[in-house]
Amino acid sequence: MSSSQAKDSSFWGGRVPPEIESLSKNLKGLDHDTFRKLLKAVVSSLERKDCRALMASIAESSMVPQERLSHIVAGMYRILSEAIRIPLSSLKQDAFKEDLREIRIPEDFISDFASVVFGSRRAALEIVTSQNDLHLPALQDFKWRVDVAISTSSLARALQPSVLMQMKLSDGSSQCFEVPVSKFQELRYNAALILKEMNDLEKRSILQIKD
Repeated sequence: MSSSQAKDSSFWGGRVPPEIESLSKNLKGLDHDTFRKLLKAVVSSLERKDCRALMASIAESSMVPQERLSHIVAGMYRILSEAIRIPLSSLKQDAFKEDLREIRIPEDFISDFASVVFGSRRAALEIVTSQNDLHLPALQDFKWRVDVAISTSSLARALQPSVLMQMKLSDGSSQCFEVPVSKFQELRYNAALILKEMNDLEKRSILQIKD
């Protein structure tokens, strides 16, 4: 199965992130020793440690071009950061490895990734990740209805329909707001237009990563 056909249940979500998409191509021919040094640097970065000296040392001693090393580091960082955010009760090691096999990551490298995600350093990585993540309340319930103002201080608003919306958030708060139908239709149109533009952008060959 190709990377563009990765299953919907992959730990990174329904679509393969571009950093992960390009990782397997840039890993081709990379020696295991350099891979492990890069992985150590990425883990240090996730732990919010200064890894600049280590990265400079790797770049100086490796025959791999710096641009390629940058792509590898970006892919590693994305894989580990995505995996660490998922509780171990939901992320199984066999499924994690299979996801990496589907994007053609070498087996030896998969084992090293798994040793970080499921090993002794995971607890420390989880703490740092949770401290740096933004925790915004999630939407738990949403209700709406169309209302017509019969009695109002503004003659212009009399008998004009509007959309009343109420959101219940995970922190227990509720947010209510009113939108005129005309503005709601404008919002709906602009949202559809943005989605279309995003789809058109994704289809442009210049943005597609090819083997």
